[in-house]
Amino acid sequence: MGGVTDREADTGLPAAASVPFDLASMRKQYRAEGLSETELAATPVEQFARWFKQAATDGGLFEPNAMVVSTADERGRPSSRTVLLKHFDEQGFVFYTNYDSRKARELDANPYVSLLFPWHPMARQVVVTGVARRTGRDETAAYFRTRPHGSQLGAWASVQSSVVADRRALDAAYAELAARYPEGEQVPVPPHWGGFRVVPEAVEFWQGRENRLHDRLRYTAEGGGGWRVERLSP
Repeated sequence: MGGVTDREADTGLPAAASVPFDLASMRKQYRAEGLSETELAATPVEQFARWFKQAATDGGLFEPNAMVVSTADERGRPSSRTVLLKHFDEQGFVFYTNYDSRKARELDANPYVSLLFPWHPMARQVVVTGVARRTGRDETAAYFRTRPHGSQLGAWASVQSSVVADRRALDAAYAELAARYPEGEQVPVPPHWGGFRVVPEAVEFWQGRENRLHDRLRYTAEGGGGWRVERLSP
């Protein structure tokens, strides 16, 4: 009566909390080919372009530009979500969002951000850490015009990260906007919507290897626009 079961003793968790999988044995053996310092491009953006091209063309990825954006509020409490990368160059990595969203509010309070590209089918990931800055309105407007009509309406209909009464309320807001701006009519750019450019301070390229001895090569920004490359222990 009231004793600990064998199951509880083995896992440290109540039996009701266990899952029907043996998580401890779930693993994949990664490939032998790795990433060496001699293969790296001169800059992390050039190296990212190489890997992104492979991910987009033969990586077997549904959305290779999907990335996990991690932010923290003024008290250091983190949050993460998946968004789509929409542009990258030597100036940084760009994504778009509602400026009233949780991520945007946190970036306004604390501009330091991490981007993670989880390219699992290729046993690769890229981690970008840096500072987020809002894009200019002209750049935002130019991108907004390339969005599908429905996505443009959605940027107005959703008060992102706020509590909504139910799905019907969201659909009703969208329907009202669709009636006001039918297909073919220009939708104005929302003043509360725009881009962030993440200026990288460090970019890590991770290649899965056999026996969990992964390759981790990190570019770190130095003065004068240069980059220092370091190998990290897996």
